[in-house]
Amino acid sequence: MRDTSSNTMEIITCERLRQMKMSGMADAFEKQMNDPNADLTRFEERFAAIVENEWQLRYDKKFNRLLKSAKLRYPSADIDDTINDPARKLDAASILKLSECHWIEEGKNLLITGMTSSGKTYLSNALCVSALRKMKTVRYIRANTLMLELEQARLKTEYLEYVGALSRLDLLTIDDFGLMELDLDKCRDLFEVIDGRDGRRSTIIVSQFPVKNWFDLFKEHTYADACLARITDKRHCYRLEMNGISMRDT
Repeated sequence: MRDTSSNTMEIITCERLRQMKMSGMADAFEKQMNDPNADLTRFEERFAAIVENEWQLRYDKKFNRLLKSAKLRYPSADIDDTINDPARKLDAASILKLSECHWIEEGKNLLITGMTSSGKTYLSNALCVSALRKMKTVRYIRANTLMLELEQARLKTEYLEYVGALSRLDLLTIDDFGLMELDLDKCRDLFEVIDGRDGRRSTIIVSQFPVKNWFDLFKEHTYADACLARITDKRHCYRLEMNGISMRDT
């Protein structure tokens, strides 16, 4: 049984930890103090558990903030065993390597193409979650929405700020590439986004159109050359083809 002075000291310690915004440590310390068998564990192990609880609490809070900002279509997406299904015709080994996020550290791009309903968006979101778990800043956006937001930013005289924010993201995922109109203004807008990230930050482009057909999506071929040179360079991008079974039927 602990004496009164020990209980007072424990209460003061918990209060001070909370005042210093270390509620994770306070909770773990309080739990140990209420555990009659706590002394069976070495002090070093008990202290490590207290620190780990604080670290995990802060990690989870930051992860959830980043996840909310990412605006993923599938926020709970994960790299699961379905990538090994032969019917999906996926390069599972490359997907697992990509999920380690070294390519993001290198500022390389990833192009995901393939048939409708093959799971391209889900996989891109799963890779986004992998990046978020590494505490990377991420944003997922459909191509049409990106074009609309760029237009609105220009009307509000916030264009430079918007493009600047996109350029600072560790990973930008543009989905449904090709399902948007790329007139001269939009070609210019897309170039600004791509150029601002080129060689420094990673971009995932998701499209149902083969890469070889992307050039024809641009109304202005000068911008087509400029954009594609930056996102499809074999030395600076990886590719995943998804032409297996429809995931909507599974």
